[in-house]
Amino acid sequence: MSIIDWLIVAIFLCALITIGYLFSHKNKNIEDYFVAGRSMPGWIVAIAAAGTTISAGTFVGSPELGFNTNLTYVINLLGSILGGTLVAALIMPKLYNAKTITIYGFLGERFGERAKRANSVMFLLGQLFTSGSRLFIAAIAVSVIIFGKIDFTFIVCSIIILGLVSTFYTMMGGIKGLLYIDTFQTLLMTFTGVVALVMVYCSLEGLSLAEIWNQLSAGGMVKSPGADAALLADGSLQGWEQGSKLKMFDPSLDFSKPYTIIGGMIGIAFFKIAQYTTDQEFVQRQLSCKSVKKAGTSLIWSQLLAIPIVLTFLCIGLLLWVKYINDPYIDGQISAGFFSDARDLFPQYIKNHIPTGVRGLMITGLLAAALSSFNSAINAMASSFVDDLYLPIRKDMGKAVQSDKDQISSSRWMAGLMGMLLTAFAILTAVMQEASGLNLVDFATGVMCFAYGGMIGVFLTAIFSKRGNGKSVMAALIIGALIIIPLMFQKQLFGQTYIAWSWWCPIAGIVSTLVCLAGKPKRQTAEN
Repeated sequence: MSIIDWLIVAIFLCALITIGYLFSHKNKNIEDYFVAGRSMPGWIVAIAAAGTTISAGTFVGSPELGFNTNLTYVINLLGSILGGTLVAALIMPKLYNAKTITIYGFLGERFGERAKRANSVMFLLGQLFTSGSRLFIAAIAVSVIIFGKIDFTFIVCSIIILGLVSTFYTMMGGIKGLLYIDTFQTLLMTFTGVVALVMVYCSLEGLSLAEIWNQLSAGGMVKSPGADAALLADGSLQGWEQGSKLKMFDPSLDFSKPYTIIGGMIGIAFFKIAQYTTDQEFVQRQLSCKSVKKAGTSLIWSQLLAIPIVLTFLCIGLLLWVKYINDPYIDGQISAGFFSDARDLFPQYIKNHIPTGVRGLMITGLLAAALSSFNSAINAMASSFVDDLYLPIRKDMGKAVQSDKDQISSSRWMAGLMGMLLTAFAILTAVMQEASGLNLVDFATGVMCFAYGGMIGVFLTAIFSKRGNGKSVMAALIIGALIIIPLMFQKQLFGQTYIAWSWWCPIAGIVSTLVCLAGKPKRQTAEN
């Protein structure tokens, strides 16, 4: 990287810190700090939520997915719209009108304090792995660009750098500052994606648009699920099979594939219902809106906005496939290795082919993608820990934190603690992703199911029935998590993947719902 590139990155990071500092003086109480006093306009929330949804998994993982497979990932986006619409219509009004700082406060009113705390703890555990995996994915790109390659030591250093920067400005500004920061970062990431797509297309010298289309549709090849892929000495591909790279819809009933039509419109739609019902990181943004109508509308728009952004990065992967399939040794052994491990495909292209200045802009886009999801996780975890656990426990001990100033101070310190924990878990997820055998996108989304599987059962029971009690809530959370663990490591346990990640949440969610419903409602007592 040149001095110009570093200067662009430095200006970007200083801008984030400045915004965080400016908003640090506008928080009068923890409701301001965590839900912006429910005063945010819907369009800001929609753009910021879109950035949180796509994260670094899109910037780094979608080019890998486009390079290795095809466009069937689009069904994930359609399932997201369906799931988000159902949540906006049926669930969001009840969560918003509860007027609690976290969505787990709603469960406290329904099942009691213990149930609220148990779900908050489950969210915190799940978020450690979920957002840790996103930070790890971003660190892959940073490692390639700064240190030149994927190496565990370099990835750890990159994780620590990203974690420290994001934690610092998140502690200062609260959710209002983050929403404006995330809006800026989402727009920046989108712009850099479009610039990169144009530059990759222009690099395909001698190939017309029609020729590129024909290669992708007729001569495309797709990496076989679970197979070890490689480029052989004779130029042939091992572990790849014939298939159009432009294929968008898969009507098959193969449950080992995540992006079939039924997998997207049923499995992923259910996953999104779980995400936008149980995950404080995502729902917190909607809770900051001025009204419940704006909250629901912003949720739907965030899913619609994600479509062109994700398609842009998928197409980057498709065009890079065309580039390297025509000349796999254009960068020597580096490009040839993409056919066996494409995790650093786009970062390597940025490092080796993007000119000075524009390269710095691309890196800011990467950082924007990484930090927009990481900082929202820090704030959401801090809100859950402070409002659901720390302040109530202090009150139970007779050491209540009374003043708004002290509560905000505690919230900032807890945000710092959450940032440190997430950074540590990002290192752990680096090991987990290698062991799981999943690509970056599937790993980042699949790991979310660990918490969602049990929590969605609890929320569905609380919202749509009068059944359930504290014991059935605990049982649902535990059983939901236990179901996900063997599903995540199917390849290691059984030799191959039988059930794709898109079905993990529905399976665990249905079972946990039945478990929670099995509990007979108790009369309201001090304990429950």
